[in-house]
Amino acid sequence: MIHSIVMRQTQQQVGGQPRIGERRKLRVEGRLTWRDAKGALRFVSVVTRDVSDVDAFVECQTPTSIPLYRLVHFQVERSGRDCAALPLVLQRGKVLSAVYRVGPYRPATGTPHGYAIRLLVEPAGASVAPTRTSVAVGE
Repeated sequence: MIHSIVMRQTQQQVGGQPRIGERRKLRVEGRLTWRDAKGALRFVSVVTRDVSDVDAFVECQTPTSIPLYRLVHFQVERSGRDCAALPLVLQRGKVLSAVYRVGPYRPATGTPHGYAIRLLVEPAGASVAPTRTSVAVGE
């Protein structure tokens, strides 16, 4: 189990655009799973570098190539789910995510060192659509 060190980052920008959500430096072990172009199930062990309520950057433990915009499932290992700084959605289990940025490539292997993934979850504070109630006419 990797213990976490939490540092809050606010108003940080990537490529001139403000980040969505508050980033927390957090190192917990996890796993990415996905299907390749031929439909074969693939997986890789990862360690988070930082997380927010809507995305995370994960570093791969072995050389792995995942295409940009590939849908993946991200899951934090059970031993790391009790970390208080971990967003609730990641404490619950597997989260459908999308690779939206590929990290720098390793010169030795030619594969990326890590990936930025967007957690495809309902934003916090989203309202639930009101339910319709039928009203009898003439009552």
